[in-house]
Amino acid sequence: MSIALEEAEAAAVRGEVPVGAVLVRDEKILARDGNRTLELNDPTAHAEILVIRQACALLESQRLPGCDLYVTLEPCSMCAGAISFARIRRLYYGAGDEKGGAVEHGARFFSQPTCHHQPDVYAGISETASAEILKTFFASKR
Repeated sequence: MSIALEEAEAAAVRGEVPVGAVLVRDEKILARDGNRTLELNDPTAHAEILVIRQACALLESQRLPGCDLYVTLEPCSMCAGAISFARIRRLYYGAGDEKGGAVEHGARFFSQPTCHHQPDVYAGISETASAEILKTFFASKR
């Protein structure tokens, strides 16, 4: 999670909402990135989507079984869908997101009967540090 936090900090420096993600398999980092929606003019360029794309390209597969995703903020519905479709084994996330989250808040994507794959979910990993990066970022915008 410390690397995901580094990516969140880097995203903040770029002026992006500071969310970072790391995708790991067998203790090896396959991909790491932070939000790039502004930089790429792409509303789908969330950290989770970017690392899933990178890992799929690296492994030449649309599925990522045996892979674990670390992300600093609870994934939204779009990212939860991508996590499910990629068949990611475990999701570790930091801060919960009451407004935009879709794992333990909102749509609770993985609990829906239409969800094809539910990863093991571990919430609250480095929660305080993850939340602080976001609070600091948004305080600077006000």
